[in-house]
Amino acid sequence: MHHFSRRSALATLLAVPFAARAQAPLERVTVAGWSKPITEVTPLLVEEDKGFYKAHGIDLRYVPGAGSADAIRNILGGQADVAFSDPGSLFAAVDKGEKLRAIYDIYPQNVFNVVSLKGSNITKPADLKGKKVGVYSLASGTRQALQVLLLSAGLTEADVTVVVTGVLNFAPLMQGQVDATAATDTGLLVGRRRGLPEVNVIEAGKVLPASSDLFVVREDVYQARRAALQRFLRGYRDAAAWMIAQPEEAAQLAVKRAIDGTDPALNLEIIRLRNAASVSEFTRRQGLGAMDVAALQHAADVYRKLGLVSKPIDVSKVVAQDLLPARKGAAG
Repeated sequence: MHHFSRRSALATLLAVPFAARAQAPLERVTVAGWSKPITEVTPLLVEEDKGFYKAHGIDLRYVPGAGSADAIRNILGGQADVAFSDPGSLFAAVDKGEKLRAIYDIYPQNVFNVVSLKGSNITKPADLKGKKVGVYSLASGTRQALQVLLLSAGLTEADVTVVVTGVLNFAPLMQGQVDATAATDTGLLVGRRRGLPEVNVIEAGKVLPASSDLFVVREDVYQARRAALQRFLRGYRDAAAWMIAQPEEAAQLAVKRAIDGTDPALNLEIIRLRNAASVSEFTRRQGLGAMDVAALQHAADVYRKLGLVSKPIDVSKVVAQDLLPARKGAAG
C-alpha cells in the first residue's frame, strides 16, 4: 500500500485511539431510588436528553422504591449499586451489621416536616400527643423525622397513632383521617397546589439540622468499583449543577421524564426547592456532595436516643469522602 502518504498513515494511526475510546463500553451503575421517577429526582431522569453520566463513561439505570429502606434493601440484594437513602435508614442498616458507606450528600438540608390544618392547633411537637399522624411509609424518612420531632418533646411513637398514607399524600389530612402528616418540603408544595388549605408546619430541621439524603453503597462495592462510582458521582454532580443553573430547562424535561411532571410550573417550584436543599454553607465551601461528618454524627447520636439504632455509630467509618468529585460549581 505504498500510495498511502505518510501523512494519511499517521492520521489513520492517530485516529484509532479516539475511535477505540468512543467504542469503549459504558459501565453500568444502577441507582435504587426511594421513590418512583418523580420530578424532584430529575438529575437521575434526563440522561437520554443530557448525557451527563455517559460523558463520564457511565450507563445509568434507575430502580424505583417506596421509601429509603427499600433503596437500601435493593443494594443489599444486589438489584442496584447505589442507594438514594435518608441517613436514618442508613444508620438502621449499619446497626444491624450491614457494611455500608455514604459517598455523597445529595441534600445537606433537612427537608422533612409535620403538617397539620390551621384549626387543629398543632404548632409544636408536644401537640402531637394522642393524635393520628400520617407517614409516607414505615420505611420512609418521614417516619424518622416524626420520631425525631416527638423525641424533642419527650414523646415516642407510642404517644401517637402512625398511619401510612403513601408518598406526597395530603388527601387523608384534608379528609380528616389523620390530624397531622409527616412530609417533605416538596410534598407540602404539591399539597398546596392541590388545594391544601392553611396549615401549620413543624420543621424537622429546626430540631435536627442534618442531611435528608445520601448516596449509599455496600462496602464491597465501594472497594471493588471505586472508579465507576467516582465517575457516577461526577455525572450526578454535573446533573445537579445543571439543575441549579438551568431550573427552567430541568422543569421542561421533567414534563417528559417524570411520572408526576405534567405541570411545568409546579415542576419548577419542586426543582427550586430541591436545588435549595442541595447546597449549604458547608457545600459552598467544600463543593456539591461534601458530607458534614460532625452533623451526621450528631444525627446518628439522636437516632440512638430514639432507639432507631441500638449501638453507637462512628460516622467517620461509615462515610467515605474520597470518591467525591474535585471542587467545581461549589457556589450555589
